[in-house]
Amino acid sequence: MFESKDETAPDDRPGLVICAYDVDEAGWDPVEDLSGQPWSPAGARTLAVAGGAPEVLATVLSGHLEDRRCRGLLLVGRTRRSDAFRVQIRAENRALEGGQRLDSLGPGMARATAPVADMVRALNEAGLAASASSDSEEDAGSYLLYRVLSSLPDGPDTPAIGLLRAPEDESDAAVQRAVKAAAQAMAHHLSPLPRSRAH
Repeated sequence: MFESKDETAPDDRPGLVICAYDVDEAGWDPVEDLSGQPWSPAGARTLAVAGGAPEVLATVLSGHLEDRRCRGLLLVGRTRRSDAFRVQIRAENRALEGGQRLDSLGPGMARATAPVADMVRALNEAGLAASASSDSEEDAGSYLLYRVLSSLPDGPDTPAIGLLRAPEDESDAAVQRAVKAAAQAMAHHLSPLPRSRAH
């Protein structure tokens, strides 16, 4: 799903999907200039996925992660429970509406695979108050985190998947800084693609 701009020079940087899952979220704009290319952290290339209906979005995001060149996913949303940025550590097996389980056979909880401590450190170094949280909020972000994590195949080559939450009233500029800091921290942990995958 990742395409190279130049067919003669394939891009061997690992792919990182960034998705602000709420349709109304205006804080994260991946395209910064007139080039039309999304911002990318050093060492990775990003693919911006627009928000949408959670059930559809879960399928789209899982599809991107099936591409072995895609090595990470950063979900971006809001929190109503904190005045600081939060990196959510886990998500519970819960349906979008109501208290019932999403998957009767799935585990009760799925743990984020992103480098949470490094993400929090990067946010703090960017001048943003942030912490890690095991509190699974009952919204589309937790639903997507659980759906994507629980659909990953077993194996040692697990993509880095995380959820960054901004305070509900945080400015767009601060959200932009936070997404870049978190994405860069994730990119540091993404190993370059083997030549067989990059071509």
